[in-house]
Amino acid sequence: MQTTVSKKSASPVIEPRNSDLFCGQEINAQNWREFSQVLLNASRNAISVLDTSGHVIIANTHAQTKLQLMPGSTIATVLPSLHEHMRQVVVKKTKLNGLRTLSRNEAYLSYLEPLIVKNTIVGVICVMESLTDLENANRKMQSYQELSQELDAIISCSDNGLWICDSRGKILRINTASERLNMLHADKIIGRNVKELVEEGYIDDSVTMKVLKSHKRESLLQQTHSGRKLMVTGNPVFNSADELTKVVINEMDITEVYTLREELEAQLAKNDLIQSHIREAQISGLTAGRIIAKSAKMIKTLRQAYKVSQVDSSVLILGESGTGKGLVASLIHSHSPRANKTMIHISCGAIPEALIESELFGYEKGAFTGAAHQGKPGYLELADDGTLFLDEIGEIPLASQAKLLSFLEDGKLTRVGATKAKELDVRIICATNRDLEQMVKQGHFRMDLYYRLNVVPISVPPLRDREACKISLINHFIHHFSTKFQCHQPPHINRCAMNALLTYNYPGNVRELMNICERLVVMSESKEIYIEDLPGSVTSHLPLPIQMRYDFGVMEDHSSLPRIMASVEQRIITQALSKYRTQAKAAEALGINQSTIARKLRSFRQS
Repeated sequence: MQTTVSKKSASPVIEPRNSDLFCGQEINAQNWREFSQVLLNASRNAISVLDTSGHVIIANTHAQTKLQLMPGSTIATVLPSLHEHMRQVVVKKTKLNGLRTLSRNEAYLSYLEPLIVKNTIVGVICVMESLTDLENANRKMQSYQELSQELDAIISCSDNGLWICDSRGKILRINTASERLNMLHADKIIGRNVKELVEEGYIDDSVTMKVLKSHKRESLLQQTHSGRKLMVTGNPVFNSADELTKVVINEMDITEVYTLREELEAQLAKNDLIQSHIREAQISGLTAGRIIAKSAKMIKTLRQAYKVSQVDSSVLILGESGTGKGLVASLIHSHSPRANKTMIHISCGAIPEALIESELFGYEKGAFTGAAHQGKPGYLELADDGTLFLDEIGEIPLASQAKLLSFLEDGKLTRVGATKAKELDVRIICATNRDLEQMVKQGHFRMDLYYRLNVVPISVPPLRDREACKISLINHFIHHFSTKFQCHQPPHINRCAMNALLTYNYPGNVRELMNICERLVVMSESKEIYIEDLPGSVTSHLPLPIQMRYDFGVMEDHSSLPRIMASVEQRIITQALSKYRTQAKAAEALGINQSTIARKLRSFRQS
């Protein structure tokens, strides 16, 4: 469609020239009206054309559906508030803008403009725009502006450096922190490509180029010209079509972190050295005494004992029978502020149930039949200002548990048969090889007493979990009992016997090992202990060939091979019988007939 100017009139006259607009149809008034209606309906506003008397000539879809401005209707009837304004436009031939009009509880902004042909007004065009749509659009615009301002504030106030680049690596924006970290000015690099910055040496590597290549999050370490270390992370931004549109780079200054890390590592190394010296001194002192601590678990137990020794908290020592719980309790007391005071050690399981209360709390004279005339103080009184170690605490009867709990709560003790309480200062250390939690569930131990005693639990590992301690313990006890029994020289344990001692699991723990060492020292008939000297409980778990290995160190001078073979054969059969009890089982284990064993035994007796 083209516009031509008529020679008879200065006003432009619009005439359709392009017949393609009407798909090749002949241009006529009907086509033109249909095309005009389509144009009007394409608008989101309500548009109508009125004649000078206010009748609706033309109305688009929005005007008809939303405002009921149908062709032939009058503005005075449908929108009476707008009728006077329309009259004013007709009379004054001037347009009116921004008129607020209410229709069906919806507000509109109305625009009225006269239609003038040859200086004569022939009608009025009325355009009405929904205020609700405008307000929504305005709110969205305002929200976008606020969000943009917030983002600007976040970017500007961030201590981390931020870069924003487009999909080609062109720098769109950097914040103040990034300028400071890289010693660059935004106005000198915005609009440039990051490739140029790498080529010119401003930065040593570009995370942006990595992201543009991989389309994934990328990170790298950078060092600025000022020597600062930056952790740089690039994140890709995609549009709804999954096309990469931007790259956002975050720069974190980790220079201080590196410095602190180096200082921390130096301090930790120093602390480790100090702790190593302390640990060596502690272990050296313990080895000289009765506690051997070479394994990590035992060292941890002793460190806990040292730490808790400085306070008066209740301690519950847990561990199997024979692990040395009493020694740990003594260690706690000897390193505590009460070290120069008394430590009373009692085994609750060794005291008859009927006497446990009187033994612990004491009694007044005449308290019961057989009571001493002057009365008797209990173990708690004897341990005043010191420590009371209650071993086998799980054996205390329920009746006495209540009284013990009362003492632990207020530190006051009342003797059996007395009416007046005494206030004592006693530290309580308990030990048990029983599962107190299970006893609580079964109703055999008071829950409140359990939690009162279990303030600081310390577990003593069994000997099977202290492999590193075994050799030191064996050597210690061998020397200890050799000195005790005035042996001229401690016997030496040969390799085979030592291996057997080290592989044994010691169900009786350190106490069993100590008893075995005492037996070996007492029963030793030579300067060396062989596997044959070990008790059967130690050797029974070994493979048969190891048990029966012949030691040529005891071979007599000028022994012939037949005599050596006969001796070895006798030992093998004897030990097999000791282990398997019957000739038939021993023969089966050795892979021979039972009759062979019987014949060999007769020959052994005759020789």
